[in-house]
Amino acid sequence: MLVDFFVERKTISFGGCITQLFFLHFVGASEMFLLTVMAFDRYAAICRPLHYATIMNRRLCCILVAVSWMGGFVHSIIQVALLVRLPFCGPNELDSYFCDITQVVRIACANTFPEELVMIFSSGLISVVCFIALLMSYAFLLVMLKKHSGSGESTNRAVSTCYSHITIVVLMFGPSIYIYARPFDSFSLDKVVSVFHTVIFPLLNPIIYTLRNKEVKTAMRKLVNRYILCKEK
Repeated sequence: MLVDFFVERKTISFGGCITQLFFLHFVGASEMFLLTVMAFDRYAAICRPLHYATIMNRRLCCILVAVSWMGGFVHSIIQVALLVRLPFCGPNELDSYFCDITQVVRIACANTFPEELVMIFSSGLISVVCFIALLMSYAFLLVMLKKHSGSGESTNRAVSTCYSHITIVVLMFGPSIYIYARPFDSFSLDKVVSVFHTVIFPLLNPIIYTLRNKEVKTAMRKLVNRYILCKEK
C-alpha cells in the first residue's frame, strides 16, 4: 500500500493478486477462529476457574491454535482454487486498492454464479455463524459474572476483558459480514468498509487491548500530564 502511494499507475500481476488474496483470507479466517477459541478460554477462566489450568493445558492450547491456522489455510485455499480456474478476458481493472474475491470475480468473463455461492457460503456463513456464536457466548459470560460475582477487582478485570473482546468481535465481523455475506455486487460503501476492515481495524486492535491494561493507562496518563506541564511552562 505504501509503495502504491508513490506510483502513478497501480498494477499487479495475476500471481501477485492471487497471493495477496490468499494471505488476506488465510490471516483473516485464522483470526476469526482464534477469536472463537479466546471465547472458550474466557468461559473456562470465568465459569471453571479452579479447573482452568487443567482444561486449558499447553497441549490443548497448541491444538486449538493449530486447528485455527489450519482452518484459515483450508478456507483460503478454497477461495484461490475457485478463482484460478476462471477465465479473464480483460480489461482486468479492479475497482479497489487491493485484491479480494469480490472484485476479482467481477472481472471474470464467465458465469460465476456457482463460484459466488460457494464463496458466500465459505466466507459469509463462517463470518455470520462465528459472530452469532461469539455474541451469545460473551452475553452468557457477562450474565454469569453479574449473577454469581461481586464487585471485586477480579470480577471487574474479567468484565473488562469480555468487553474488549466484544468490541474486537464487532469491529472484525461487522465489515466481514457486509462484504462477504451478500451477492458480490458493487455498492457505494464498499471501499469505505474495505479501508476500515484492512487498515483502520488493525490499527485499533492493539489500542483496544492495551487500554484496559492498568500499567499502560498509568503510563499514558503520566505522559499526558508531563506534556501538559511542559506546555504550561
